[in-house]
Amino acid sequence: MKKQLRIHYLQHVPFEGPGYIESWAMVRGHTLTATRLYAGQLLPPVEQIDWLVVLGGPMNVYEENRYPWLPREKRFIGEALHNGKTVIGICLGAQLMACVLGARVMGNHCREIGWYPVERTLQAAESPLSRFLPDRFAAFHWHGDTFEIPRGAVHLARSRACENQAFSFGDRAVAFQFHLESTRESVEQLVHNCREDLTEGPFIQGPAEMLTDLNFFRMINEWMAEFLDGLATTSRS
Repeated sequence: MKKQLRIHYLQHVPFEGPGYIESWAMVRGHTLTATRLYAGQLLPPVEQIDWLVVLGGPMNVYEENRYPWLPREKRFIGEALHNGKTVIGICLGAQLMACVLGARVMGNHCREIGWYPVERTLQAAESPLSRFLPDRFAAFHWHGDTFEIPRGAVHLARSRACENQAFSFGDRAVAFQFHLESTRESVEQLVHNCREDLTEGPFIQGPAEMLTDLNFFRMINEWMAEFLDGLATTSRS
């Protein structure tokens, strides 16, 4: 009998939720709980969770004066990593993981917003988690910051606009700058709430380009399902 996982996610803004991850967890029979940091909710004891998913958000990891919950969140992520929990960081969540692991987070040379290809690095072969990612795939992006690869981590993926797109740390922690959990509805929310980011740029698409082709969403969700299924198998071993 497959183990029911206790998956907990950290949400930073009302309009950026778990997306497809919620559907995946429901179909597989896993429990899904949340701490909505923007609403002042408390973090659970780390021993009460199996997986931690750290979602995206428009803030920066270094804006602790503006977002006083950031130091608590960083400590919690560090505790989860230290205790061998499966940890997945997405966009801001990936940057927070990098920060917690001692790497620098800074502005990228350009914003990357829309559907752009990502490719695996040669180093990815060193990580057991890389086998769950295609060699090259179109992912959804919405970020202006980037991170250095932490010491002891494996650089998994890059894009033309952003060299450091993903890393793994051990066999149970992975950080994605890009989004595989996005749905059409979640991208609509980003367009509505973060429209000021949609300026002119070499790697910035307009709303129509981002929302028209539903096949893109189907493909990234299939890849996310394959990745999460593989990670669940690894977590149980």
